[in-house]
Amino acid sequence: MDFKIDKLDDFTLVQVLKEKMDTHVAPTLKSELVLLSGNGEKNILLDLGKCNYCDSSGLSAILVANRLCKNADGVFVLAGLQPAVERLISVSQLDSVLNIAPSLEDGIQMIRKAIETI
Repeated sequence: MDFKIDKLDDFTLVQVLKEKMDTHVAPTLKSELVLLSGNGEKNILLDLGKCNYCDSSGLSAILVANRLCKNADGVFVLAGLQPAVERLISVSQLDSVLNIAPSLEDGIQMIRKAIETI
């Protein structure tokens, strides 16, 4: 499996288990995110702590998750970005659009605080 999905009380945690989020992983992740959203999940924490590389298909999956959560009046948080992935998101100017936490633990705190304000 390329990722792990845990449904917690107030949000769903999706952890990418591969070092590369590319055309081999991103399409499956994207379809899982759409299924989650279709099942009523609106708060998603995406942990990229193990991911050292991300291409345009990976960015697309991230943006799909963000859009699905926004459209459902939920919260999307991205956590654990490795330096190369963080640079890509920064260069793409997505750091101003996405909720980004430095670690999984920070991401959990960030998403719970954001859910409280909804």
